[in-house]
Amino acid sequence: MANQEHLNLLRQGAKTWNQWRQKYAEVQPDLSSATLDNADLSDYDLHGANLRKASLIHANLYEAYLSYAIFDESNLNGAFAYVADLVGASFFKTNLLFVAFNGANLSRANLRGAYLGSASFMGANLNHADLSHAHLNGTDFRTASLKGTIFEQASARWTIWGAVDLSLAKGLATIKHYGPSTISIDTIYQSHGKISEKFLRGTGVPEPFILYAQSLIAEHIKFHSCFISYSTKDQLFVEQLYLDLQCNGVRCWFAPEDLKWGDKIRSRIDESIHLYEKLLLILSEHSVCSQWVEQEVETALAKERKRGHIVLFPIRLDNAVMNIGDGWPTLIRNTRNIGDFTCWKQCDTYKKSLDRLLRDLKTEV
Repeated sequence: MANQEHLNLLRQGAKTWNQWRQKYAEVQPDLSSATLDNADLSDYDLHGANLRKASLIHANLYEAYLSYAIFDESNLNGAFAYVADLVGASFFKTNLLFVAFNGANLSRANLRGAYLGSASFMGANLNHADLSHAHLNGTDFRTASLKGTIFEQASARWTIWGAVDLSLAKGLATIKHYGPSTISIDTIYQSHGKISEKFLRGTGVPEPFILYAQSLIAEHIKFHSCFISYSTKDQLFVEQLYLDLQCNGVRCWFAPEDLKWGDKIRSRIDESIHLYEKLLLILSEHSVCSQWVEQEVETALAKERKRGHIVLFPIRLDNAVMNIGDGWPTLIRNTRNIGDFTCWKQCDTYKKSLDRLLRDLKTEV
């Protein structure tokens, strides 16, 4: 049973709880079997906490510090754990139905036998995590990092393996398939065709496709895909740039085409930036004052820190970013080489700037 003193402290809010954790770092919080349904635990320091058999249905764990926490046999059905730190956490036989782990760090986490039905790991770090005997019914692994991830004897059906590198995942050939799953073309490319044929057959990939998979990667993808972040007041420029990038073979998307009516805008933008490889940031007097653009920049910078490579590509339409004295535009100005499209209405100058951008968006072969 949970320690009542620890539960009382938890309910006093993140500030009080985190100060207590800092003061008594040697104490392992005991929240075992606690009922924390719908609890807001965002930004809480719960590293190493004992949450065994706890109920965390629809709990908010956004950006929580949960490394080496113990969730064995707990219930996180519908929980929200975007960009949480779950390094080495244990989820042995845990119910994780409909949990959103988008962008979370689950490296070396123990997910043996976990129930991951419709859970989302979009953009998550699952390097060397153990998912052996896990139930992957409808689990979404789009853009997740799966280096050394163990899938021994896991079961799968309607699982989404989109835009992931499976070449270093372990135990794919042992997965038990109880229905078809989705394999994207991007996954074939990113894995350089090094995917178990038995695994591909189990997902429902046709035999002719498996036979010619190697030929599909003979021609490397030339450009990184990108998501365009901008102010709607710069729509005219963005539409022209979008068409020119598409015509040159760059896979790119921007909000007016992607966002559906009724979408939760922030979460959809976060998902888009995790899904695409680069964020093309359009800097202008309008965008540097945009709260939405600022949030997109924050998400891209967080992805850079996690992945260890450049995601943010800034270009400017005027001198606004060069004249601001503080805030995120100053950070961009001081740390990035910003592309110059200030004379974009002049055809020759625009073409030179576009050629430079295309060069920088080329993938490394």
